[in-house]
Amino acid sequence: MFGKKKPIPQIDKDQLELIENAQRRIKQKKRLYVHFVIFLIGAIFLILANTVLGIGKDFKLFGIDWFVFAILIWLFLFAYHLFNVFITNKFMGKTWEKQQLDKLVAKQQQRIDKLKGDFIKEEKLIAQSEVYSESNKKTKKQKPELTIIVAAAENNAIGLGNKLIWHLSDDLKRFKSLTNGHHIIMGRKTFESFPKPLPNRTHVVITRQKDYKAPEGVIIVHSLEDAIDASKSDSQPFIIGGGQIYKQAMTIADKIELTRVHHDFDADTFFPEVDNSVWKETANVFHKKDGNHDYEFSFLTYERK
Repeated sequence: MFGKKKPIPQIDKDQLELIENAQRRIKQKKRLYVHFVIFLIGAIFLILANTVLGIGKDFKLFGIDWFVFAILIWLFLFAYHLFNVFITNKFMGKTWEKQQLDKLVAKQQQRIDKLKGDFIKEEKLIAQSEVYSESNKKTKKQKPELTIIVAAAENNAIGLGNKLIWHLSDDLKRFKSLTNGHHIIMGRKTFESFPKPLPNRTHVVITRQKDYKAPEGVIIVHSLEDAIDASKSDSQPFIIGGGQIYKQAMTIADKIELTRVHHDFDADTFFPEVDNSVWKETANVFHKKDGNHDYEFSFLTYERK
């Protein structure tokens, strides 16, 4: 009587929405079941009314008893009801799925921001705890420079059907030269687009699949922050795709190595727009098209302001 009042458990808003949608689906399926039972009983009744009771016995359409058409029309209505329940009305709907995806992206961003903050705090603690001489400053290990490397068209197209849209020999050479000896961070689909792991690079693959199998030496993680943590021993890990990984990395990367292909392409994967208020162009090398290159392109380097 005089004890502490027991706390009333609160149902999470997302859980409540899930329960309400589940209840709505149960009602839909119950109504479909009732419709089916009534349809069976009604069909039997129509047949008996015509054949046994003689109701409308002489009435035919196109030489066929009227009750056959009545049953077929009723069957069509039941099929429409069945389609509406199981095809048109999915369990949670596209709107709910989009909301959940946005929430996951927001939570992912919070975790990335926290990870970046931890990196900054760690650097400050190191700076405060060590006594630096001139020689120490030359040999001091720097914070990893997270770099995005990408080839994108004028309309930011980067791929179609998980494949490159163009073949630029010099761009591939530049990619190999810059990433050689470094960690390369990518999504699962980007990794699966390779015939085999690229030589002399440490592959870090991000996937939601808990039991994803990869060749020996490939590091499997389940988030971008885990990929960055797995690459912290590298002075310059590279983000190499795909579209969603680029979008997440744009908020935390230090540098962008961009090959801008001066042409527009049809694509299903795009690179985020480079915001000039955030990024400063520090290098720009133009290449004309020639026998090995079907398009003009530029090698651009951006650094965060």
